[in-house]
Amino acid sequence: MTTPLEGVRVVDLSQVMAGPFCTMLLADLGADVIKVEPPDGDLSRAMGGRRLQMKGEDKAPFLALNRNKRSVVLDLKQSDGRDRLTNLLRDADVMVESFRPGVADRLGIGYADVSGVNPRIVYASISGFGQSGPWADRPGFDLIAQAMSGVMSVTGSAEAEPVKCGVPISDLGAGLYAVVGIQAALLARERSGKGQRVETSLFEAALGLSVWEATEYWATGEAPRPMGSSHRLSAPYQAFRAHDGFLTIAALTASHWERFCNVLGKPGLATDPLYATNADRLANLETLSAEIERALASDSVDGWVGRLLAEGIPCGPILDYAQVFAAPHTTARRMVEVVEHPIEGPVSTLGIPVKLGDTPATVRRAPPLLGQHTERILAALSSGRSPWGIE
Repeated sequence: MTTPLEGVRVVDLSQVMAGPFCTMLLADLGADVIKVEPPDGDLSRAMGGRRLQMKGEDKAPFLALNRNKRSVVLDLKQSDGRDRLTNLLRDADVMVESFRPGVADRLGIGYADVSGVNPRIVYASISGFGQSGPWADRPGFDLIAQAMSGVMSVTGSAEAEPVKCGVPISDLGAGLYAVVGIQAALLARERSGKGQRVETSLFEAALGLSVWEATEYWATGEAPRPMGSSHRLSAPYQAFRAHDGFLTIAALTASHWERFCNVLGKPGLATDPLYATNADRLANLETLSAEIERALASDSVDGWVGRLLAEGIPCGPILDYAQVFAAPHTTARRMVEVVEHPIEGPVSTLGIPVKLGDTPATVRRAPPLLGQHTERILAALSSGRSPWGIE
């Protein structure tokens, strides 16, 4: 079996999270990714305190985002570094960069420069706020993008101070959108023979994921507010406290709602005018939640989950990551892979969430050491040989 992107050659100039996540996904799908790093390396090689320190020089965050790649060190502030990069780009299919807008142009590796050397290249830019617009020059970080996209305004509870989403959705979302754009541009190139520019940003990724929130604003004219774990459009759909912890329950349909009330031992709730329809339940969510939690207090999380699932009512416990990684289902779905690192030894890495039946993505190579492949790649470039596929 081959991988979906076998033969696709990617030059990765990005750092930290959004760009490296994008290129790691491309690499998982079979692309040959050469990560071009400055002399000090990707910033994520040094991110985090002592708790994230590994045996070698690299911190754990770098290892999380750079498997299946090779590393070459080039100083793009020097003319010979830029010349070598240009040679590498001549027969590349994709370039990914995450400089602040304008930096690539000043270095002589902007889209016009690179497409002039290689008209077939797909040139992907990931930035904080995009390549144009009043905010384009602002520095881009996940936290800032979450704040300015509206995401933080709807996260947490109404009574608490602003909080960010627990996972960096602006960074990771931008990486995912970039993958979609790159693959679409590669497909378009099959028809046109020409590459094109692809761009996305942390701001647009977070805003683009705000589907329900945008819908509520346009429908009501009012900015949506944080609702804790509850849903904007359906109830009950949230976390509830049981005797010994919390579980989530999604009794959305009329049938779910009726069966849920029966399992709770409160069949009268199903016909109570305050809660008869989804609209009623949303309008009276505070009192409904209190009613449900009073009933749930009589048993444990496991007890309720067992009974609710037996009646076909969607529910589940709230697991921490230690529990998730110990769960048999996580193992069954191959969501943890292990790679052999030259210094660290066996290193756990997240599995691949998209399963392709005939051409599966694979974890093939450990994250590279800084400049691990520089000598061989530059030697190939100097001799006129292809640097692609060199181990």
